[in-house]
Amino acid sequence: MSAAGAGGAAAGAGAAAAIAQAIKASGVLVRLEPDEFLKIVYRVEAPLVVCAETSFFGRTFQYLVSYKGLAFFAKSKEALDLGGTVEVVTARKIWIPG
Repeated sequence: MSAAGAGGAAAGAGAAAAIAQAIKASGVLVRLEPDEFLKIVYRVEAPLVVCAETSFFGRTFQYLVSYKGLAFFAKSKEALDLGGTVEVVTARKIWIPG
């Protein structure tokens, strides 16, 4: 892994950990369908979305974003088109409780 790749992985892990900490603190995680998730992302002024791809039973994409103190989560079989203004951090894994 290159130094830039390692830095990106560390940033992804840090962002995912920050959202996970926010979930622990507030206890609120809102699960949405992908189209509803995108509506939330487009409302955020400077969105930071954490994304992870898994391939346990076929490819699945997981997404997290924070908005107005809540954490929003979506899962999709296809990659979502987040647009050019969204900052995306790729995480190795997103663990969602329950």
